[in-house]
Amino acid sequence: LPGAGTCYQEAKRVLHTAVPDRLHGRDGETGTIRQFLREHVYGHRPGSLYISGAPGTGKTACLSRVLLDCKDELAGSKTVVLNCMALGSPQGVFPAVAQRLGLPAAAGRDGVRRLEKQLTGPGPMVLLVLDELDQLESKGQDVLYTLFEWPQLPGSRLVLIGLANALDLTDRSLARLSARPASSPRLLHFPPYTREQLTAILQERLGQVTGDPVLDAAALQFCARKVSAVSGDARKALDVCRRAVEVVELEVRSQTLLKPLPGGE
Repeated sequence: LPGAGTCYQEAKRVLHTAVPDRLHGRDGETGTIRQFLREHVYGHRPGSLYISGAPGTGKTACLSRVLLDCKDELAGSKTVVLNCMALGSPQGVFPAVAQRLGLPAAAGRDGVRRLEKQLTGPGPMVLLVLDELDQLESKGQDVLYTLFEWPQLPGSRLVLIGLANALDLTDRSLARLSARPASSPRLLHFPPYTREQLTAILQERLGQVTGDPVLDAAALQFCARKVSAVSGDARKALDVCRRAVEVVELEVRSQTLLKPLPGGE
């Protein structure tokens, strides 16, 4: 089949977990994030947002999409995106942020104080996005408290967005903040994807491949049903389908290799 190899390559490409142009089933969450940025970053009002949800529910992809779409509007502010997994320790977040803001990365209490002074002095709004926020949990939760209290300080120009899997991180680790509602972050939860949403995501991705469907509708439904029953993790559904395409591709390739030559015995 001429071009058959290309259709499998194309199918595997569209099933990768890169950020798509539109996230299916996440219009409400996208709108909430966009509105938060509008109110706080463009509105010059410091504040914080905590985004929770199990792996593969679209938290990071959704926020990345909004940041890409709002690039022009965010041009007047400074955006720092950090994955806390990459830090050696919870305290490492402070020198890492300072470095991204072009400040000398001093460690210890002096470094934290210097960064605080910078974020409460004159200048543009700073949007700080911390993915895998639960990596900053520490004894006494000093790191998380410091970060979530900064937007409330007089003269603050910090807008903080934290992302983590745990729904109860703020209750468990930031109980002191809930005693002062003004310091508490706004909460946004991403529920697991449903079977229908996963099916739509897979169909939308594979619909970009020209020619006959590489995987039939029944296979997509089966995959979506299994993944939604276990986790509702869209990345898992994409991975399962990508592996299925690889299996089909290998089968087709082996059949092509075994075919007798025309006119042969």
